[in-house]
Amino acid sequence: MSIYDYSVMAPNGEEVSLQKFEGKVLLIVNTATGCGFTPQYKELEEMYDKYADQGFDILDIPCNQFANQAPGSDEEIHEFCTLHYNTRFPQMKKSDVNGENALPLYGFLKSQKGFEGFGKGAKALMMSGVAKKMDKNYKNNPDIKWNFTKFLVDRQGNVVARFEPTFDMAEVDKAVAALL
Repeated sequence: MSIYDYSVMAPNGEEVSLQKFEGKVLLIVNTATGCGFTPQYKELEEMYDKYADQGFDILDIPCNQFANQAPGSDEEIHEFCTLHYNTRFPQMKKSDVNGENALPLYGFLKSQKGFEGFGKGAKALMMSGVAKKMDKNYKNNPDIKWNFTKFLVDRQGNVVARFEPTFDMAEVDKAVAALL
């Protein structure tokens, strides 16, 4: 299977095929409005503004699986993002990324790029502690560990990178630019 065989739901219930993004560089992100990483919306929107006309898109998939940090309705989440961060990239229906109700897309993404660590620094240490409390075996499974995990897909539909929320957004930007 390919990434283009999957679809997600728009907030209005309309099915959105990932074929819509074929030929584009795509960043798929599970987001939350009440998270310490929520300010990454600003940097995501800056990347979108900078690269959208070069064939780049972001797929925002709100998720409430991590400490209830996206409790609002799809409409409330969209309003928050546009009001606080002026986001214009596509936002989908709030969905699960882990467990039995996870979007099939996330099963595919995790099979292509598993968890490789949180990196270095204070945020990485903090997230390691949080992840260990939730799952003692977190290092050995591909599950999404927290909000703002990002998957980078090249123009051919290959999942080429996974960035944990602790990774510097400048690193994400650099990886996106290299594919454009």
